[in-house]
Formats: sequence, structure tokens, C-alpha cells
Amino acid sequence: MTRISRKLRKWTSEALDLPQDILLDMPRLTLIGSRQLYIENHRGVLNFTPEELLLALSRGRLRIGGSGLVIRSILPEEISVEGEIMSVHIERTGEEL
Repeated sequence: MTRISRKLRKWTSEALDLPQDILLDMPRLTLIGSRQLYIENHRGVLNFTPEELLLALSRGRLRIGGSGLVIRSILPEEISVEGEIMSVHIERTGEEL
């Protein structure tokens, strides 16, 4: 994404009061305690075990660590995970915003 494009998207987000995650193609994570995690705007499952879930993002990967992890629902851009969630780590690649 070019620098002008990023600035235009950011300005549009602020001017129209729109959520940045939609305009900037960022993931949205909702963590409920340490038992449930809901992720929007992912690009697919790269790896899954009961101890780790690795998701592709538009610019990087999302690594969820825990125990007894279970995918409760999965849609093209949304996923719901349950279990004992111990860590959430975003690994960035490419340009930063």
C-alpha cells in the first residue's frame, strides 16, 4: 500500500468516523476472559493444534497459544476459538501503518 493511500484511508476513517479495522484491513480481536477469542479479518488458518492456532493476516500472522483450544466456528473472515487462551501474538510483515 502506498504512503498516499494509507494517509487517504486514515483521513477517511477519521473524517467519516469509521472503524479503522475495516478501512485499513486490520484484524479485530475480542477476548472474553481467557476462555474465548473471536477474530475478524483473518486470511485463513495456517496451523492448528490444541496448544496453538496460527492465522494468516493481510500483513503478518496471528499466533494464539493455550491449552485445550477448539475452533467453535469458522467463516471466510471470522473465527471463534475456545479453551484456555494464554497468549496472543501478532507477527507483522511488510509495511507498517
